[in-house]
Amino acid sequence: MSITLGSRSLLKLKGVHPDLVRVVYRAAAMATAEEDFFILEGVRTREQMMVNYGKGRTPMQLEAKGIPAGYALPASPKVTWLRDPFNSNHRKMPSDGYGHAIDAMPWPLDWNDKPRLTRMAELFMAAATHEGVRIRWGRDWNMNGRYEERGETDGPHFELV
Repeated sequence: MSITLGSRSLLKLKGVHPDLVRVVYRAAAMATAEEDFFILEGVRTREQMMVNYGKGRTPMQLEAKGIPAGYALPASPKVTWLRDPFNSNHRKMPSDGYGHAIDAMPWPLDWNDKPRLTRMAELFMAAATHEGVRIRWGRDWNMNGRYEERGETDGPHFELV
C-alpha cells in the first residue's frame, strides 16, 4: 500500500513548508494504486500570481490591483478569488521563506470526478492527522466537514492552518 510520487510532483514540492511536504509523503505512503495523485503546483512566483489573477478579469480590474493590463484574460474562467492577488499561501512567506499551500489531483486527471477528489482529500486529512499537522482543504475552508456549502470550490488546494 503506497504510491510513488513522480519527478514532476517532487519538483513542485521544492520550497513548500516541510510540514506540508511531510503530509504529502505520508499520504503517498498511505495511498493505494486506486488513490494515486500528483502535485499540480507548489510555490508560485509573482509572475504566476499575476497570470492566475488575470484569468476572468478585465485590464481595468488588474490595473486596480497593480497588475499590468496585459495579463487580463476576461474570456477565461477565474482561477482565484483572492482580494489581494499577491496574498496567496502558494507564495514564499516572509515569515519563513516557504510556500504554505499545494494543489494536488488524483491520477489520472479528471476535473469532474469529485468522488475521487474527495477521497484524496480524506487521505490528505488522515495523513495530516498522523503527522500532527493542521491543514485546510479548498472545498471546506471553514473546516466543518461539509463540502462546498458556501461555494467552496478549490478542490485541488490544501494549505497549512
